[in-house]
Amino acid sequence: MNQPIQINNHPFRFLLYLEWILLTLAISTSTFPDPSPRFANQFPELTIGCLIIFGLMGLRLPTGKPINKIIYTSIEVLLLFVTGMFGGRVARLFPFIYLILVTRSCLIFQLPGRLVVTGLSFSLFLITLNSRLPKALPPQAQERFRFITFNTALLFGLSLIFVLLLMNTVLAERQNREKLAIANEKMRQYALRIENQATLEERTRIAREIHDSLGHSLTALNLQLETALKLWQSNPEKAQTFLARAKELGSKALKDVRQSVSTIRVNPLQEKTLEQAISILLEDFYRANGVSPRCFINLDYPPPPETNIALYRIIQESLTNISKYAKATEIILALTNTKKSLRLMVQDNGIGFDIQQNTTGFGLQSMRDRTLALGGEFKINTTPNSGCQIIVDIPL
Repeated sequence: MNQPIQINNHPFRFLLYLEWILLTLAISTSTFPDPSPRFANQFPELTIGCLIIFGLMGLRLPTGKPINKIIYTSIEVLLLFVTGMFGGRVARLFPFIYLILVTRSCLIFQLPGRLVVTGLSFSLFLITLNSRLPKALPPQAQERFRFITFNTALLFGLSLIFVLLLMNTVLAERQNREKLAIANEKMRQYALRIENQATLEERTRIAREIHDSLGHSLTALNLQLETALKLWQSNPEKAQTFLARAKELGSKALKDVRQSVSTIRVNPLQEKTLEQAISILLEDFYRANGVSPRCFINLDYPPPPETNIALYRIIQESLTNISKYAKATEIILALTNTKKSLRLMVQDNGIGFDIQQNTTGFGLQSMRDRTLALGGEFKINTTPNSGCQIIVDIPL
Protein backbone atom coordinates (compact mmCIF):
# COMPACT_ATOMS: atom_id res chain seq x y z
CA MET A 1 0.00 0.00 0.00
CA ASN A 2 1.25 3.47 -0.84
CA GLN A 3 2.14 5.57 2.16
CA PRO A 4 0.52 9.02 2.51
CA ILE A 5 2.64 12.02 1.72
CA GLN A 6 4.69 12.90 4.79
CA ILE A 7 4.73 16.64 5.34
CA ASN A 8 5.64 19.06 8.06
CA ASN A 9 3.85 22.01 6.47
CA HIS A 10 1.16 22.32 3.85
CA PRO A 11 2.51 20.77 0.63
CA PHE A 12 0.50 23.04 -1.67
CA ARG A 13 1.02 26.64 -0.63
CA PHE A 14 -1.43 28.02 -3.18
CA LEU A 15 -4.15 25.76 -1.74
CA LEU A 16 -3.43 27.06 1.75
CA TYR A 17 -3.69 30.65 0.55
CA LEU A 18 -7.02 29.84 -1.13
CA GLU A 19 -8.30 28.37 2.16
CA TRP A 20 -7.41 31.57 3.97
CA ILE A 21 -9.16 33.73 1.39
CA LEU A 22 -12.35 31.68 1.62
CA LEU A 23 -12.26 31.61 5.41
CA THR A 24 -11.69 35.39 5.50
CA LEU A 25 -14.81 35.86 3.39
CA ALA A 26 -16.73 33.55 5.71
CA ILE A 27 -15.56 35.46 8.81
CA SER A 28 -16.45 38.78 7.19
CA THR A 29 -19.93 37.49 6.34
CA SER A 30 -20.54 36.33 9.90
CA THR A 31 -20.04 39.89 11.18
CA PHE A 32 -22.82 41.34 9.04
CA PRO A 33 -26.39 41.34 10.43
CA ASP A 34 -28.82 39.07 8.58
CA PRO A 35 -32.28 40.50 7.78
CA SER A 36 -33.86 37.05 8.14
CA PRO A 37 -34.23 35.98 11.80
CA ARG A 38 -34.20 32.34 10.72
CA PHE A 39 -30.61 32.67 9.47
CA ALA A 40 -29.32 35.09 12.10
CA ASN A 41 -25.91 34.36 13.59
CA GLN A 42 -26.69 33.53 17.19
CA PHE A 43 -23.08 33.50 18.44
CA PRO A 44 -20.85 35.47 16.03
CA GLU A 45 -17.83 35.41 18.35
CA LEU A 46 -18.04 31.61 18.60
CA THR A 47 -18.35 31.29 14.83
CA ILE A 48 -15.40 33.59 14.16
CA GLY A 49 -13.28 31.77 16.75
CA CYS A 50 -14.05 28.37 15.22
CA LEU A 51 -13.20 29.58 11.72
CA ILE A 52 -9.92 31.15 12.87
CA ILE A 53 -8.87 27.97 14.68
CA PHE A 54 -9.89 25.91 11.65
CA GLY A 55 -7.79 28.12 9.37
CA LEU A 56 -4.72 28.01 11.63
CA MET A 57 -4.89 24.21 11.79
CA GLY A 58 -4.06 24.13 8.09
CA LEU A 59 -0.57 25.46 8.79
CA ARG A 60 0.58 22.15 10.16
CA LEU A 61 -0.93 18.84 9.14
CA PRO A 62 -0.38 15.73 11.28
CA THR A 63 2.05 12.99 10.28
CA GLY A 64 3.16 9.77 11.87
CA LYS A 65 0.74 8.01 14.21
CA PRO A 66 -2.82 7.40 12.93
CA ILE A 67 -4.27 8.45 16.29
CA ASN A 68 -2.88 11.97 15.82
CA LYS A 69 -4.55 12.20 12.42
CA ILE A 70 -7.87 10.99 13.82
CA ILE A 71 -7.77 13.50 16.71
CA TYR A 72 -6.83 16.31 14.31
CA THR A 73 -9.71 15.50 11.96
CA SER A 74 -12.17 15.08 14.83
CA ILE A 75 -11.35 18.59 16.05
CA GLU A 76 -11.92 19.94 12.52
CA VAL A 77 -15.28 18.18 12.30
CA LEU A 78 -16.32 19.59 15.70
CA LEU A 79 -15.35 23.13 14.66
CA LEU A 80 -17.36 22.87 11.44
CA PHE A 81 -20.33 21.37 13.27
CA VAL A 82 -20.40 24.30 15.69
CA THR A 83 -20.05 26.73 12.80
CA GLY A 84 -22.87 25.02 10.88
CA MET A 85 -25.24 24.99 13.81
CA PHE A 86 -24.64 28.54 15.05
CA GLY A 87 -23.08 30.32 12.10
CA GLY A 88 -26.24 31.58 10.45
CA ARG A 89 -25.62 32.65 6.86
CA VAL A 90 -22.02 31.40 7.04
CA ALA A 91 -23.16 27.79 6.80
CA ARG A 92 -25.81 28.70 4.22
CA LEU A 93 -23.63 30.76 1.88
CA PHE A 94 -20.22 29.13 2.40
CA PRO A 95 -20.56 25.31 2.22
CA PHE A 96 -17.03 25.28 0.74
CA ILE A 97 -15.64 25.11 4.26
CA TYR A 98 -16.59 21.42 4.10
CA LEU A 99 -14.59 21.14 0.86
CA ILE A 100 -11.56 22.41 2.78
CA LEU A 101 -12.04 19.54 5.22
CA VAL A 102 -12.04 17.05 2.32
CA THR A 103 -8.89 18.48 0.72
CA ARG A 104 -7.03 18.32 4.04
CA SER A 105 -8.12 14.72 4.57
CA CYS A 106 -6.60 13.84 1.18
CA LEU A 107 -3.25 15.17 2.43
CA ILE A 108 -3.48 13.14 5.66
CA PHE A 109 -5.21 9.81 4.99
CA GLN A 110 -5.19 7.04 2.43
CA LEU A 111 -8.26 6.42 0.28
CA PRO A 112 -10.42 4.71 2.98
CA GLY A 113 -9.86 7.61 5.38
CA ARG A 114 -10.57 10.13 2.65
CA LEU A 115 -13.90 8.46 1.88
CA VAL A 116 -14.89 8.50 5.55
CA VAL A 117 -14.11 12.22 5.90
CA THR A 118 -15.96 12.97 2.65
CA GLY A 119 -19.01 11.15 4.04
CA LEU A 120 -18.77 13.13 7.29
CA SER A 121 -18.56 16.41 5.36
CA PHE A 122 -21.68 15.55 3.38
CA SER A 123 -23.50 14.57 6.58
CA LEU A 124 -22.53 17.86 8.27
CA PHE A 125 -23.81 19.77 5.28
CA LEU A 126 -27.15 17.93 5.35
CA ILE A 127 -27.53 18.52 9.11
CA THR A 128 -26.81 22.22 8.66
CA LEU A 129 -29.16 22.46 5.71
CA ASN A 130 -32.06 20.72 7.45
CA SER A 131 -31.62 22.70 10.66
CA ARG A 132 -32.27 25.93 8.75
CA LEU A 133 -35.43 24.83 6.94
CA PRO A 134 -38.74 26.43 8.03
CA LYS A 135 -40.92 24.31 10.26
CA ALA A 136 -44.40 25.33 9.09
CA LEU A 137 -45.15 26.09 5.43
CA PRO A 138 -48.03 25.43 3.04
CA PRO A 139 -47.85 22.07 1.22
CA GLN A 140 -46.88 23.71 -2.08
CA ALA A 141 -44.06 25.68 -0.42
CA GLN A 142 -42.89 22.53 1.38
CA GLU A 143 -42.61 20.68 -1.93
CA ARG A 144 -40.64 23.56 -3.37
CA PHE A 145 -38.24 23.61 -0.38
CA ARG A 146 -37.79 19.82 -0.58
CA PHE A 147 -36.96 20.12 -4.28
CA ILE A 148 -34.44 22.93 -3.64
CA THR A 149 -32.93 20.99 -0.72
CA PHE A 150 -32.55 17.85 -2.81
CA ASN A 151 -30.91 19.73 -5.69
CA THR A 152 -28.59 21.57 -3.32
CA ALA A 153 -27.57 18.35 -1.58
CA LEU A 154 -27.03 16.60 -4.93
CA LEU A 155 -24.93 19.47 -6.28
CA PHE A 156 -22.84 19.61 -3.12
CA GLY A 157 -22.36 15.83 -3.10
CA LEU A 158 -21.11 15.93 -6.70
CA SER A 159 -18.79 18.79 -5.76
CA LEU A 160 -17.33 16.71 -2.92
CA ILE A 161 -16.76 13.76 -5.27
CA PHE A 162 -15.12 16.05 -7.83
CA VAL A 163 -12.79 17.55 -5.21
CA LEU A 164 -11.93 14.07 -3.89
CA LEU A 165 -11.12 12.73 -7.36
CA LEU A 166 -9.13 15.84 -8.24
CA MET A 167 -7.04 15.66 -5.06
CA ASN A 168 -6.43 11.92 -5.55
CA THR A 169 -5.17 12.59 -9.07
CA VAL A 170 -2.93 15.47 -8.01
CA LEU A 171 -1.46 13.51 -5.11
CA ALA A 172 -0.92 10.39 -7.22
CA GLU A 173 0.94 12.44 -9.81
CA ARG A 174 3.02 14.08 -7.09
CA GLN A 175 3.91 10.71 -5.56
CA ASN A 176 4.82 9.32 -8.98
CA ARG A 177 7.14 12.26 -9.61
CA GLU A 178 8.79 11.74 -6.23
CA LYS A 179 9.20 8.01 -6.85
CA LEU A 180 10.61 8.69 -10.29
CA ALA A 181 13.08 11.19 -8.89
CA ILE A 182 14.16 8.70 -6.21
CA ALA A 183 14.50 5.94 -8.80
CA ASN A 184 16.55 8.18 -11.09
CA GLU A 185 18.84 9.11 -8.23
CA LYS A 186 19.28 5.46 -7.24
CA MET A 187 20.03 4.55 -10.85
CA ARG A 188 22.55 7.37 -11.10
CA GLN A 189 24.29 6.22 -7.92
CA TYR A 190 24.17 2.61 -9.06
CA ALA A 191 25.64 3.50 -12.46
CA LEU A 192 28.36 5.49 -10.70
CA ARG A 193 29.18 2.54 -8.44
CA ILE A 194 29.27 0.20 -11.43
CA GLU A 195 31.56 2.59 -13.29
CA ASN A 196 33.87 2.90 -10.28
CA GLN A 197 33.88 -0.86 -9.79
CA ALA A 198 34.65 -1.45 -13.47
CA THR A 199 37.46 1.10 -13.32
CA LEU A 200 38.88 -0.55 -10.21
CA GLU A 201 38.70 -4.00 -11.78
CA GLU A 202 40.37 -2.76 -14.95
CA ARG A 203 43.15 -1.13 -12.94
CA THR A 204 43.63 -4.35 -10.99
CA ARG A 205 43.76 -6.36 -14.20
CA ILE A 206 46.31 -4.00 -15.75
CA ALA A 207 48.41 -4.08 -12.57
CA ARG A 208 48.44 -7.86 -12.55
CA GLU A 209 49.13 -7.96 -16.27
CA ILE A 210 52.12 -5.67 -15.84
CA HIS A 211 53.35 -7.63 -12.83
CA ASP A 212 52.96 -11.04 -14.46
CA SER A 213 54.27 -10.22 -17.94
CA LEU A 214 56.05 -6.91 -18.24
CA GLY A 215 57.49 -7.07 -14.71
CA HIS A 216 58.83 -10.56 -15.29
CA SER A 217 60.37 -9.59 -18.63
CA LEU A 218 62.01 -6.46 -17.24
CA THR A 219 63.38 -8.36 -14.24
CA ALA A 220 64.91 -10.98 -16.51
CA LEU A 221 66.21 -8.25 -18.83
CA ASN A 222 67.92 -6.53 -15.91
CA LEU A 223 69.59 -9.79 -14.87
CA GLN A 224 70.83 -10.43 -18.40
CA LEU A 225 72.31 -6.92 -18.64
CA GLU A 226 73.99 -7.21 -15.24
CA THR A 227 75.55 -10.52 -16.24
CA ALA A 228 76.69 -9.10 -19.58
CA LEU A 229 78.36 -6.16 -17.85
CA LYS A 230 80.24 -8.53 -15.51
CA LEU A 231 81.45 -10.69 -18.42
CA TRP A 232 82.21 -7.86 -20.84
CA GLN A 233 85.90 -7.66 -19.95
CA SER A 234 86.65 -11.31 -19.20
CA ASN A 235 84.44 -13.11 -21.76
CA PRO A 236 83.05 -10.81 -24.49
CA GLU A 237 81.56 -13.66 -26.54
CA LYS A 238 79.51 -14.97 -23.64
CA ALA A 239 78.53 -11.41 -22.70
CA GLN A 240 77.26 -10.94 -26.25
CA THR A 241 75.03 -14.00 -25.77
CA PHE A 242 73.50 -12.41 -22.69
CA LEU A 243 72.99 -9.16 -24.61
CA ALA A 244 71.18 -11.00 -27.38
CA ARG A 245 68.93 -12.60 -24.78
CA ALA A 246 68.36 -9.17 -23.24
CA LYS A 247 67.30 -7.87 -26.64
CA GLU A 248 64.76 -10.69 -26.94
CA LEU A 249 63.39 -9.88 -23.50
CA GLY A 250 63.16 -6.20 -24.46
CA SER A 251 61.17 -7.11 -27.56
CA LYS A 252 58.88 -9.30 -25.48
CA ALA A 253 58.35 -6.49 -22.97
CA LEU A 254 57.44 -4.12 -25.80
CA LYS A 255 55.00 -6.70 -27.14
CA ASP A 256 53.42 -7.02 -23.68
CA VAL A 257 52.98 -3.24 -23.46
CA ARG A 258 51.29 -3.14 -26.86
CA GLN A 259 49.03 -6.00 -25.88
CA SER A 260 48.03 -4.28 -22.64
CA VAL A 261 47.25 -1.06 -24.50
CA SER A 262 45.16 -3.02 -27.01
CA THR A 263 43.28 -4.72 -24.19
CA ILE A 264 42.24 -1.53 -22.40
CA ARG A 265 40.76 0.22 -25.40
CA VAL A 266 37.34 1.62 -24.51
CA ASN A 267 35.45 0.06 -27.42
CA PRO A 268 37.38 -2.57 -29.36
CA LEU A 269 34.43 -3.07 -31.72
CA GLN A 270 34.13 0.57 -32.75
CA GLU A 271 33.04 0.67 -36.41
CA LYS A 272 33.69 -3.10 -36.71
CA THR A 273 31.50 -6.18 -36.56
CA LEU A 274 32.21 -8.93 -34.06
CA GLU A 275 33.46 -11.18 -36.85
CA GLN A 276 35.90 -8.51 -38.06
CA ALA A 277 37.20 -7.86 -34.54
CA ILE A 278 37.72 -11.61 -33.94
CA SER A 279 39.55 -11.90 -37.27
CA ILE A 280 41.98 -9.14 -36.19
CA LEU A 281 42.57 -10.95 -32.88
CA LEU A 282 43.39 -14.19 -34.69
CA GLU A 283 45.77 -12.42 -37.08
CA ASP A 284 47.60 -10.82 -34.15
CA PHE A 285 47.81 -14.22 -32.45
CA TYR A 286 49.28 -15.80 -35.60
CA ARG A 287 51.92 -13.08 -35.99
CA ALA A 288 52.93 -13.42 -32.32
CA ASN A 289 52.91 -17.21 -32.01
CA GLY A 290 53.16 -18.65 -35.51
CA VAL A 291 49.95 -20.68 -34.98
CA SER A 292 46.81 -19.98 -37.00
CA PRO A 293 43.61 -20.77 -35.05
CA ARG A 294 40.77 -22.46 -36.89
CA CYS A 295 37.65 -20.31 -36.61
CA PHE A 296 34.00 -21.29 -37.12
CA ILE A 297 31.50 -18.44 -36.73
CA ASN A 298 27.82 -18.90 -37.51
CA LEU A 299 25.71 -16.04 -36.14
CA ASP A 300 22.19 -16.29 -37.57
CA TYR A 301 20.96 -13.57 -35.20
CA PRO A 302 23.13 -10.53 -34.35
CA PRO A 303 23.90 -10.50 -30.58
CA PRO A 304 23.25 -7.32 -28.54
CA PRO A 305 26.17 -4.81 -28.38
CA GLU A 306 26.95 -5.53 -24.71
CA THR A 307 27.14 -9.25 -25.52
CA ASN A 308 29.49 -8.57 -28.45
CA ILE A 309 31.95 -6.68 -26.23
CA ALA A 310 31.86 -9.40 -23.57
CA LEU A 311 32.50 -12.11 -26.19
CA TYR A 312 35.38 -10.14 -27.65
CA ARG A 313 37.01 -9.76 -24.22
CA ILE A 314 36.52 -13.46 -23.40
CA ILE A 315 38.09 -14.52 -26.69
CA GLN A 316 40.91 -12.02 -26.23
CA GLU A 317 41.65 -13.30 -22.71
CA SER A 318 41.48 -16.93 -23.89
CA LEU A 319 44.01 -16.31 -26.66
CA THR A 320 46.25 -14.41 -24.23
CA ASN A 321 46.27 -17.37 -21.81
CA ILE A 322 46.99 -19.80 -24.65
CA SER A 323 49.85 -17.60 -25.85
CA LYS A 324 51.37 -17.36 -22.37
CA TYR A 325 50.94 -20.81 -20.90
CA ALA A 326 49.44 -23.45 -23.20
CA LYS A 327 52.28 -24.08 -25.73
CA ALA A 328 49.53 -25.15 -28.10
CA THR A 329 49.95 -26.02 -31.78
CA GLU A 330 46.26 -26.21 -32.58
CA ILE A 331 43.48 -23.83 -31.53
CA ILE A 332 39.80 -24.09 -32.45
CA LEU A 333 37.33 -21.22 -31.97
CA ALA A 334 33.61 -21.80 -32.58
CA LEU A 335 30.82 -19.26 -32.14
CA THR A 336 27.17 -20.06 -32.90
CA ASN A 337 23.78 -18.81 -31.77
CA THR A 338 20.04 -19.33 -31.99
CA LYS A 339 17.11 -17.09 -31.11
CA LYS A 340 17.39 -18.06 -27.45
CA SER A 341 21.07 -18.68 -26.74
CA LEU A 342 24.66 -18.21 -27.85
CA ARG A 343 27.63 -20.58 -27.44
CA LEU A 344 31.34 -19.85 -27.62
CA MET A 345 33.98 -22.57 -27.51
CA VAL A 346 37.76 -22.01 -27.41
CA GLN A 347 39.82 -25.20 -27.43
CA ASP A 348 43.57 -25.89 -27.61
CA ASN A 349 45.85 -28.92 -27.51
CA GLY A 350 48.31 -27.37 -25.08
CA ILE A 351 49.68 -28.56 -21.78
CA GLY A 352 46.47 -27.90 -19.86
CA PHE A 353 46.45 -27.51 -16.08
CA ASP A 354 44.98 -28.87 -12.88
CA ILE A 355 41.54 -27.33 -12.68
CA GLN A 356 41.46 -27.77 -8.89
CA GLN A 357 44.52 -25.55 -8.41
CA ASN A 358 44.42 -23.00 -11.23
CA THR A 359 40.91 -21.60 -11.39
CA THR A 360 41.55 -18.41 -9.42
CA GLY A 361 43.70 -16.61 -11.96
CA PHE A 362 42.63 -13.13 -12.93
CA GLY A 363 42.12 -14.03 -16.59
CA LEU A 364 39.79 -16.96 -15.86
CA GLN A 365 37.94 -14.97 -13.19
CA SER A 366 37.49 -12.07 -15.60
CA MET A 367 35.99 -14.38 -18.25
CA ARG A 368 33.72 -16.00 -15.65
CA ASP A 369 32.54 -12.60 -14.35
CA ARG A 370 31.75 -11.31 -17.85
CA THR A 371 29.73 -14.45 -18.55
CA LEU A 372 27.80 -14.31 -15.28
CA ALA A 373 27.06 -10.61 -15.81
CA LEU A 374 25.09 -11.62 -18.91
CA GLY A 375 23.28 -14.40 -17.07
CA GLY A 376 25.36 -17.06 -18.79
CA GLU A 377 27.28 -20.19 -17.79
CA PHE A 378 31.07 -20.57 -17.90
CA LYS A 379 32.75 -24.00 -18.10
CA ILE A 380 36.39 -25.16 -18.21
CA ASN A 381 37.35 -28.68 -19.26
CA THR A 382 41.04 -29.41 -18.83
CA THR A 383 43.56 -31.78 -17.29
CA PRO A 384 47.38 -31.64 -17.28
CA ASN A 385 48.88 -32.51 -20.70
CA SER A 386 45.42 -32.79 -22.29
CA GLY A 387 44.71 -29.30 -23.55
CA CYS A 388 41.96 -26.95 -22.43
CA GLN A 389 38.40 -26.29 -23.54
CA ILE A 390 36.44 -23.17 -22.53
CA ILE A 391 32.67 -23.13 -23.15
CA VAL A 392 30.49 -20.06 -22.67
CA ASP A 393 26.67 -20.31 -22.93
CA ILE A 394 24.76 -17.01 -22.87
CA PRO A 395 20.95 -16.72 -23.01
CA LEU A 396 19.58 -14.13 -25.43
